[in-house]
Amino acid sequence: MIENNIKTLRQAAKVSTVQDSDEIWCLIAGNEEMVNNIAYEAITDTGKVEILCREHITSKESFVTKIFDFIILHGDINKIRDLSLMCKNNGGAYLKIVPYYVLNEPNLILTVGYENTIKKFMGDCEKSRIKLNYLIEDKTTGFIDTDVYITNILPGFIRSTIDPLFKMTDVVLSTVLISAVENVIPKIKEIAKTNKIFVIEFNKIMKEE
Repeated sequence: MIENNIKTLRQAAKVSTVQDSDEIWCLIAGNEEMVNNIAYEAITDTGKVEILCREHITSKESFVTKIFDFIILHGDINKIRDLSLMCKNNGGAYLKIVPYYVLNEPNLILTVGYENTIKKFMGDCEKSRIKLNYLIEDKTTGFIDTDVYITNILPGFIRSTIDPLFKMTDVVLSTVLISAVENVIPKIKEIAKTNKIFVIEFNKIMKEE
């Protein structure tokens, strides 16, 4: 009963913080075209949202190159809400980081990767007895860009027929916000690197603002 009351109070605090805050952070991930559109909307609406960083990620597995982009924004809560809806409507994933998390969770860490590698990363952390606070997660529902580079050696007319079939491969991208005590962060980063997970220490982003 007490535990349920604590959970209710925490949830209420989160909601209150979102409503009272003028500015929040947001990570948006998905295919390059979608992220380009988000970046354009952020840049052209001057003064409301700042782009803190953007990354273009490519990874090769067997004969397939997987490609995605992600962007981290900070600014007006209403504008970020609009951008996150735009992201979701176009199959992307987003995480909103409200001040509640910044104030109450030590050492926030943003992780971005393919769903299967994120699951393995979490499992490897558990096997290494690293205690993580799992906070929020979102996944893409649209297609991530893929390219089958074995088709590069095929004649043009054959490739134009085959390429679209491979590009329809459904690759799910997962974004997760976690937190942990400071002394385990190096180990978390080591496990993330092994699993080809992109890790961003949120505190460092805030210091750079």
